Amino acid sequence: MPSFKSGAGVCACSFLEVGQAFEGSQHVSHGVGAKDEAWNVKVRVQGCDMERGYVCGVMEALNVPTAESKVMTFWEGEVVDNVNHNFYTSKWGADRESDIKHWNKFPHFAKLRESVHRDGGRDADLSELPCIFMRWKEKFFVNVGPDCGLTIAGFYYICLVRSSGEVKGYYFDPSSSPYQKLELRASYEDCQGKGFPTYEFH
Repeated sequence: MPSFKSGAGVCACSFLEVGQAFEGSQHVSHGVGAKDEAWNVKVRVQGCDMERGYVCGVMEALNVPTAESKVMTFWEGEVVDNVNHNFYTSKWGADRESDIKHWNKFPHFAKLRESVHRDGGRDADLSELPCIFMRWKEKFFVNVGPDCGLTIAGFYYICLVRSSGEVKGYYFDPSSSPYQKLELRASYEDCQGKGFPTYEFH
C-alpha cells in the first residue's frame, strides 16, 4: 500500500519515490484510414522533490515499429501543486485551450474544471485529491540518436492514481500524431533499478 506524507500543495505518495517502476503501453492513432500502433513502455522514477513540484526518471520504449532497438529517454516532470505549477502549461507550444482539452480526458479532473477555467485552478485544494496531476517532458535520448523514429518535442499530461499506482497520460505535440495515449501500472519487479542508468538532476 502507498504511504502518504505532507508535501507542498499536494500530499506525496510512495508511487513517486525513487526507484518506483511502472510498465504498460503507448498507443498511437494516425487518424482515419491509417494503421494504429502500440508498443510496450517501462518507466522508473529517479528523483522526486515535492517541495519544488519536481520529478524525473527514465522511459524505455520497446518494440517501436520505426526503431531498430529499444528507445530510452530521460524525462523531467512538473507536479501540479498550485505552489510551483498550476494547470496552465504556458510553454512547450501549449495554450490554455490545449491544456483544458487534455486535462478533460481524465475523469478526476471533472470537479476541478470550473476552477481551472476561472483562474488556472489556483484556488482548488489539491491536497485531498485521489490522484496527482503532472506534466512529463522528455529531455534527451539516452541510447539512440534523434533519428530513431520517435520525437521528444512534446510532453505528456499525466494523472497518477494514488491508491493503485495507475498512470494515464496524453501526449501533446502539434507537429506529431494527433492522438497518443500512455497507460502504465506500478511494477514491483526489479525494484532496485537494474538495467536503468541513473542521471543526476537539479
